[in-house]
Amino acid sequence: MNKLLYILLFLTCLQSFAQDSLSVGVKEEKILFTEKDIKIDSSLIENRTFEQLFKDNYQDNDYIYEQAVKESSWWDRFKQWLADFFKRLFNLSSDTVSGKVVDIVIKTLAVLLIIFVIYLIVKAILNGEGQWIFGKSSDKKVIHHEDIEKNIHLVDFEKLIKDTLKSGEQRLSIRYYYLWLLKKMSDKNMIEWDLEKTNSDYLYEIKNEAFQSDFEYASYLYNYIWYGEFELDEPTFEKAKTKFEKMIQSL
Repeated sequence: MNKLLYILLFLTCLQSFAQDSLSVGVKEEKILFTEKDIKIDSSLIENRTFEQLFKDNYQDNDYIYEQAVKESSWWDRFKQWLADFFKRLFNLSSDTVSGKVVDIVIKTLAVLLIIFVIYLIVKAILNGEGQWIFGKSSDKKVIHHEDIEKNIHLVDFEKLIKDTLKSGEQRLSIRYYYLWLLKKMSDKNMIEWDLEKTNSDYLYEIKNEAFQSDFEYASYLYNYIWYGEFELDEPTFEKAKTKFEKMIQSL
């Protein structure tokens, strides 16, 4: 046992001695630099600058690394809501299918709307007899009944009266006779036509006493027939018709 202890102690001392010997043998080497060792860079330096508007060359999508998120419009939100509604209503399999359904519905409604607009346009350019305005009667001036008083100098009263007589509209015929008479009187400068004037206003403007008396009676017949709420008989209509025709022919 003592021998083994001596051997271990001997090996420990031997290792410590070897390490001290190595430490003593290593010397630190120092490197000294002088001014002769410094090299000066004498190469020519070229000053470079950026080209004007050089940033414009980097505006393409290839140089945009952050894509802005596009905000959805009200139309996109409406289509999405409609797609979700159809998806729940018909139990559709995916958003893609519901989106296609929405596109089909919107296109169908657009086609129906266009057809309806075309129908309104076609209806608007047809006259009362179902003929195109570019047909045989296109050269005739079409004036609505409510606008006749505003345009008495542009109206063919003779034709209007013939049409109303054919259709049996006797009251309307007397109205046209009266307006035709006012037109003739205005052309002869017997009165000054004004839509706001009354029969009495025109009566006071007439200077010829005989014609003034005839006009007063014609105005009475007109008011009695046009504004009277009764069944117009044939004798009364013929009396008024004859009176107006006689006065118009006298002008």
